[in-house]
Amino acid sequence: MKQHENNTSIFPKGNQLPADWFSGHAFLTPLIAKDKNNEFSAGSVTFDPGARTNWHTHPKGQVLIVTEGIGWYQEKGKPAQPIKRGDVVNIPENVEHWHGATATHKMVHIAITNYVGEEQVTWLQAVTDEEYKQVNG
Repeated sequence: MKQHENNTSIFPKGNQLPADWFSGHAFLTPLIAKDKNNEFSAGSVTFDPGARTNWHTHPKGQVLIVTEGIGWYQEKGKPAQPIKRGDVVNIPENVEHWHGATATHKMVHIAITNYVGEEQVTWLQAVTDEEYKQVNG
């Protein structure tokens, strides 16, 4: 049986994600890879306080299931939405967005990401510190 980092974590924290696509400390535990039966991948992503994705899109959408903590989800041109444990976010295809932890709390979600061919994400520019500060008050 695997040791968990604390009583509330469902999955291990995983490996740190690249700074090219994430600000702060974000980690991934892969759960399901795309294969002959599944046109999607799934992974548990842990965002330490202040960590977030870059702006990005998915050619066939994504679903986030928040399993721990408090975070943000924001679509380009719309106000950021707080997300917390138990929330499910259904992200439409090709919608520019970002997600991550609040400035003071970590957030963990399972990301289920659909593929079109071999593509599942298009990474864009970083969420600036100013943009992030605006949503964190």
